[in-house]
Amino acid sequence: MLILKNAKIINFSPPSVSKEVNILIDEDQIIELRNDIPINFNGRIIDLNGRYVSPGLVCSHNHFYSTLARGILANIKPPKNFVDILKNLWWKLDKAIDEEILYYSGMIGAIESIKSGTTSVIDHNSSPNFIKGSLNVLKKCFDNVGLRGILCYEISDRNGRNGAIEGIEESVDFINKITQYDSSRNLLESAIGAHASFTLTDETLSLISELLNETGKGIHIHAGEDKFDEAYTKRKFGKSVIKRLNDFKLLNNKTILAHGVHLSNDEINIINGNESFLIHNPRSNMNNSIGYLKNLGRLKNVALGTDGIGSNMLEELKFAYFKNNDEKLKLSPDNFLKYLQNGNSILKRYFTSKFGKIERNYKADLVIFNYNSPTPVANKNLAGHFIYGFLSSDVETVLINGKIVYEKREFPFDINSIYDEARKAAIKLWKRMDKIK
Repeated sequence: MLILKNAKIINFSPPSVSKEVNILIDEDQIIELRNDIPINFNGRIIDLNGRYVSPGLVCSHNHFYSTLARGILANIKPPKNFVDILKNLWWKLDKAIDEEILYYSGMIGAIESIKSGTTSVIDHNSSPNFIKGSLNVLKKCFDNVGLRGILCYEISDRNGRNGAIEGIEESVDFINKITQYDSSRNLLESAIGAHASFTLTDETLSLISELLNETGKGIHIHAGEDKFDEAYTKRKFGKSVIKRLNDFKLLNNKTILAHGVHLSNDEINIINGNESFLIHNPRSNMNNSIGYLKNLGRLKNVALGTDGIGSNMLEELKFAYFKNNDEKLKLSPDNFLKYLQNGNSILKRYFTSKFGKIERNYKADLVIFNYNSPTPVANKNLAGHFIYGFLSSDVETVLINGKIVYEKREFPFDINSIYDEARKAAIKLWKRMDKIK
């Protein structure tokens, strides 16, 4: 058992900050909040001396396979549009990935997630020349670091029919593996991944629909990220992206739709009617110059992701809020704090456990911040502090599933050797990319 003594508890929705209290944790759950220490308590006590403790942060759309693209020195032909960005960069990068490259991409991704207070990552993998066993490699990375997550492989017809079938087979194999996973830890779940409507045939969508029906999982897919996705889908299939997905019965309350920049009001209504989640990735959208979802406030379920630009959700929160202001839409800071919180609602739907609050019977996925504010922190200004104040450098200790995985800014294992090997893998990746036509 563990007690976090003298903690100031933060909850995101509704925003609240408590006075100092003791958090009693047993195994993977919070079992009590109390003002004293139980008589004859037999466990570890950590005195936080008034530090802030929040629920774990969730990155609701990520691509760990892109981790080693940072500062990339491969020969990348300058893009003229979004499809060029995919063809010239990302579709070369994912084809160059092998088991070693994916492992070190995943390890660095997991390490840097936890360092920034992200306790769960919903990942979307693509490695067309290393499909079979790829999700197991990522599972190993999550296990090694102690990160929680929902994993999937990106099914797509862009690499031929065999590539799509292999993606489906990898999805089935991993779901079967997760079903047999150690339930006492229960850190990983699986979704059914798919690239985007414009790279998926009707035949493949039909197979994915059957798989969702058989497994009870949700689809994790890019939807309306760029105008091309909508335009191609309407021209080729005679309907919008969301209408097409809905007609194949691919939308439910476990559906994870990434981006949605170019969705119509009718499509938003369909998403809301199915209780599906839209993942807002502001930094990626800005980086790719694809526009802004001006109807963000009309969506019922919104969470935040990074689309592969790290896992720093405090940074993503800030960009989300500032870009919204730049578009003169003026959603309130509390709206964005709720979006930050909402990734925990996705976890609840997949893991069927309680996430995202510091209350009794909730999972003990927690972040301890050493945040020394020059102004009072209160319920009414908590969102403002997270947007203008809290930084990833304030993250001091992280607990996942009741276990301390990062304490006083240190991991219980050597990370320097992992970074050394990652740099070698990055050079290997870039050289392999240059050989791909």
